[in-house]
Amino acid sequence: RRVHGDKCVIPGAGSFEIAASRHLMANQHLVKGRARLGMQAFADALLIIPKVLAQNAGYDAQESLVKLQEEAASNERSGIKTLVGIDVTTGEPINPEQFGIYDNFSVKQQIISSSVEIASQLLLVDEIMRAGLSSLKG
Repeated sequence: RRVHGDKCVIPGAGSFEIAASRHLMANQHLVKGRARLGMQAFADALLIIPKVLAQNAGYDAQESLVKLQEEAASNERSGIKTLVGIDVTTGEPINPEQFGIYDNFSVKQQIISSSVEIASQLLLVDEIMRAGLSSLKG
């Protein structure tokens, strides 16, 4: 229903997350200070999706992620503008568009937005807890 309403999909199989993570890491040098650490953490967090896809399909998550990243880097070096996702039947890198694997754009957008908000709230709670503990000591 959302696909028909949005009329927008993006390649799936963890390909968006791989591409977004690589983009953040490649542009990390443009950011100064603590924000750079935030970019690194967010880029790493995006990789959880392809890791979970591999793990749920019965493959070694780390090995699959390395294959995906190597394939994406190889495509980039070769000038190939193809996203790389994971084939859950083989555990190997694929072009999700060739297999008709897509994610809904608005759902993906909402998931990322929600995860950032949740992480911010958890950090706020952590900060409040630390402030409370330090006031009890002092």
